[in-house]
Amino acid sequence: MLKQKLQAHQIILLVISGIVFIMGIMLIIAPAAIYPDPSKGFQVMRSMELGSAFNISVKPDQNDISKNTSEFLAWWSPGQYLVPYFFKLILGVNTGRASSIVTLLFSLSGIFGFYYFFKKAGFTPMISALSVLFIFIQVSFFTPYVFYNGGEVLLLGYTGWFLYGCVAFEKISWKMAVFLFAAGIIGFICKSSFLWMLAAACCFLWIRFSVGTKDIVTWIKNGIWISIPAILSLLTINHFYLSKGGNPSTVHGSVKLAWETFGFPLASPILTAFSIDDLTNGLLFHDDTPMFSYVWGVIIVLVCALLSILLIRFVVKKVPYKHYALLLTVFYVVAVLFFGQSFLRQANISYEARHLRLIGLIAAPGIIYLVSELQRGFKYLFYFVCFVIAYSSYKYFVPSYFQNKNISARGYSGIAQLFIDQPSLNYIRNLDKQNTNAIFVFNSPDLSLEIEHNRTITVEDIGPEVAIDYDDYVYKGHAGPLYIVLPSNYLGPKSTIMRKCFPGYKGFKMTMLSNDYILWEAK
Repeated sequence: MLKQKLQAHQIILLVISGIVFIMGIMLIIAPAAIYPDPSKGFQVMRSMELGSAFNISVKPDQNDISKNTSEFLAWWSPGQYLVPYFFKLILGVNTGRASSIVTLLFSLSGIFGFYYFFKKAGFTPMISALSVLFIFIQVSFFTPYVFYNGGEVLLLGYTGWFLYGCVAFEKISWKMAVFLFAAGIIGFICKSSFLWMLAAACCFLWIRFSVGTKDIVTWIKNGIWISIPAILSLLTINHFYLSKGGNPSTVHGSVKLAWETFGFPLASPILTAFSIDDLTNGLLFHDDTPMFSYVWGVIIVLVCALLSILLIRFVVKKVPYKHYALLLTVFYVVAVLFFGQSFLRQANISYEARHLRLIGLIAAPGIIYLVSELQRGFKYLFYFVCFVIAYSSYKYFVPSYFQNKNISARGYSGIAQLFIDQPSLNYIRNLDKQNTNAIFVFNSPDLSLEIEHNRTITVEDIGPEVAIDYDDYVYKGHAGPLYIVLPSNYLGPKSTIMRKCFPGYKGFKMTMLSNDYILWEAK
């Protein structure tokens, strides 16, 4: 019997999956660099590997570095290191390869999770597949193949299936209650910001199952059924995790209302679905040189906010699938309210579109559906935009991957190290092997992951103004050899400041590790 011929949407999914699989194998061969947040999570993993309790970070005490202090790291969710830790344990690979496996598996999970969610929401297989293709070409999809971003890639792999579950239930039941309770905990483990997504899902389910009746009692009953498992999930997370340490919700400044306060979350559909924030090196928050000034960044955000409102309005009006339209609307409104009030309070959340990426993911099939209804000329314009995005993603990934593979230093962790060169790292690794009671000081959390046998301290980078709060930098006491690894541009006042931060040590000797890095050591 002849094999059934593959349909177009199946070919699209196979091609995407094949490319992702090849990228994943490349990544396992040459693991990516790492964002600071997951690198701090991996430091906790290292403490656990050495015998500390769950999620406890052990490090030298600032008041006496001969002793250790322990801290429960509640600032970031644990999934960013727990999931790679699982693969380290069962496969015996290093941290870099474990994180590469996570990136590959959760990327594939995201592809199929969102495909089946889009289908369940009512879209045809072809539009669902094209929507996944539209997601795939975005710069953010390629980011974890250059920098392991922890919770971001975990959420990509998880939220599609979570949304599928939200639209799959036809009525309120105990199964839905169990789903909400479990989904909240699993989602939080992936990334703490999932909590606003859980709130949005509860609002969606409540409205969906209640909108057909005017009976206020039914609305109340439905609200209770939906809210109780979500509240129990939140209480569980708070009791066993958030209450044990500082987290982003506990730190905020005075109220600040600016154009971008609500404008940025309002602009999220355009900023995320079309990679605007990524392609411009960050409109309002950037690590590299910004493409636009702050004023122009705000103007672009406001324009994108207006376009996003129009886009959501057209999607809701034109797309015939009411559950999808309701879900998109609710998640958009909740995101605007949550992030708007967070920015208003100046909570410790940056103006980065990655925090609102889910809105762009949900909007993808609505955008593809609208384009399918347009005249040919407008379709070609959309194809051109997609080509620009895809080409930019390619230009971002390929040189960055080979930079990581061929130039970046690698050591014990297997992670591509951007803030040290190979000769310097080799020298540090030899010192680590020769000592068991030394302390290594770095200005990048990534480098601490290369130390196997000794303790480490990570200090914040000293800015160009060369002014610091010594209370945050000073480590008193004495405890064996001290090695301070710094970029060579620290020669001068910055090096002097760093040495003064360890008053228990005198007689520092400097070694030029390479043209770009120096070592201050004191016995």
